[in-house]
Amino acid sequence: MLLRRRATLAATFAATLALPAIARAQGFPDRPVRIIVPFPPGGSNDIIARQLAEQMREGLGQPVVVENRAGAGGNVGADSVAKAAPDGHTLLLCPPGPLAINEHLFRTMPFAPARDFAPVALVASVPIVLMVTKGLAAQSVAELVALAKREPGKLAFGSSGNGSTNHLAGELFKTMAGLDMVHVPYRGAAPAMTDLVGGQIQLMFDNMPAALPQVRGGSVRGLAVAGSARAAAMPELPTVAEAGVPGFEAEAWFGLVAPAGTPEPALAKLRQACGAALANPALRGRFAESGAVPGARLGEAFGAFIAAERMKWGGVVRASGALVN
Repeated sequence: MLLRRRATLAATFAATLALPAIARAQGFPDRPVRIIVPFPPGGSNDIIARQLAEQMREGLGQPVVVENRAGAGGNVGADSVAKAAPDGHTLLLCPPGPLAINEHLFRTMPFAPARDFAPVALVASVPIVLMVTKGLAAQSVAELVALAKREPGKLAFGSSGNGSTNHLAGELFKTMAGLDMVHVPYRGAAPAMTDLVGGQIQLMFDNMPAALPQVRGGSVRGLAVAGSARAAAMPELPTVAEAGVPGFEAEAWFGLVAPAGTPEPALAKLRQACGAALANPALRGRFAESGAVPGARLGEAFGAFIAAERMKWGGVVRASGALVN
């Protein structure tokens, strides 16, 4: 009897402690909402985040600001959100790295992706483009493969950081085509693109929103897209698979998460605002212009998607042998 009374008192006490958080969540948001992008300005992650923030502001009735916190393959920015107050006012928008890849790649992690985040929405999926610097003597994937085989260890491919999807796309390309190339990690896609344009690196896999203007502007040469089908935004480019590396496929996505423990009323409002933004014709039009496809998974459906991606990319990391100390 005494044990039962103690258990009842403990449950009542816990519920009492939770009441202020629930009450605050009912009035959410009561100040600006921050979306942390764990990479520098100018890359696809940044572009997608700023386009989404503009539309979510209408649904939340508060300013939605984007803040860039780069470092450690996205782990620095992601860790800051994992440790932020779980009240819905600090969010993370990122590619697979921090949520599904880095735990397989880094020997130690400052956070546990499956434990420390609450899924909000899959925001967008984007094709990945294989590009080379204009001065490289390769007009096709077949010519690039032939060149890399003639000069093993001479070609360098850039990425937005260790464990990023464009890094692993490059590793997968190396493995499937039987190539010896050097990986050069950067602190984001934008500085990597700068060096690709300048010829300091010879090739790069990058997401369509950032790659499209560079290819169309003639700053770099697009050779192929990495997905299972040609991209609507660049139909002239073949897939890597049809251009000479059968079975090759890689695609990027961007997801929005909140710190674990964020009250359900706040999460519901975030899912509703994000879903409304992704259904907005203006945002869908802007996504289409940059080659991005709006996501359609919210809440637990997005959580299940992340779990499946964690298993998929874990296999790619193990096959590539890529590790970061």
